[in-house]
Amino acid sequence: MKNIMPVRRDVKLNLPEEKVSNWHEQGPHVTHFMNALSLFFPAGERMFMDAVRNYRDDITDPELKKAVVAFIGQEAMHSREHVEYNEMLDRAGLPASQLDNFLWGFLAFIKKTLGKRLTLAGTIALEHYTALMADQLLRNPDVLGEKSDPAYKQMWMWHAYEETEHKAVAYDVWNHVLPDNMHNRFSRRLAMVLATAIFWPLVAYFHMRLVFADKTIKGGHLKGFWTVTKMLWGKKVGVLRNPVANGEFMDYFKADFHPWMHDNSRFLTEIDNFVASVEGSGRKPNTEIANAIRARMNSQLKANAA
Repeated sequence: MKNIMPVRRDVKLNLPEEKVSNWHEQGPHVTHFMNALSLFFPAGERMFMDAVRNYRDDITDPELKKAVVAFIGQEAMHSREHVEYNEMLDRAGLPASQLDNFLWGFLAFIKKTLGKRLTLAGTIALEHYTALMADQLLRNPDVLGEKSDPAYKQMWMWHAYEETEHKAVAYDVWNHVLPDNMHNRFSRRLAMVLATAIFWPLVAYFHMRLVFADKTIKGGHLKGFWTVTKMLWGKKVGVLRNPVANGEFMDYFKADFHPWMHDNSRFLTEIDNFVASVEGSGRKPNTEIANAIRARMNSQLKANAA
């Protein structure tokens, strides 16, 4: 299997706030599907970071220790950028902070209920989903669309590159710290079933909340939701259809599964040029967004201290 070391990159996207509700060429319904996914990342990536951090002292392989540090660094950078992205949704009058707060509470309950072993099992299941979707995004330009806003396309491309680069880290931690026995293989598979049953209904709910809260959308919901369905399950794009049809999703249930059995490492040769293009885009930081996030964090700290 591949042995790829992730790299922590401090990438600043500086997204244009005015485009946040309608940046995808396929219109606001597809835009809000991607926006709904963005809402999962701050809380979700904290869960992923905590899941591998819980076992960091049990890791004896120095290369895996380095990979874990890089994994945590990458997820932290993703979270930072998605916090800004989600703040823009909130400022657009959408219920981003409400949904974000719900997710933080829900995942805190999940982590407390499941304990560290099953939280890691859930993490590797969801990392498999992000790896599959990242692969579809990288190999098919129609996922993001040729005419979509360049900054938001870069946001999702950057995330896809790094999700691909670190897709095996949490899984390697699982294999390293836990014995390969029937109990743990069952737990790993069960976690994927439960993650599927929980994650996708939540995505659908978040998506609908964003769509129906967006006052700029004047009808056309049937066509809009059908466009999203075609993106996920249609033959032309098939973000979910393709991994299911070609067996990559079900490979997770094999006893000898490893994320790099799906070798798409060729995309990683593009990262340096891609990061250079982001840094050369000339977009300026949005100080209003930074101040709004800081004010929100201070408010939460005061509320917690009260």
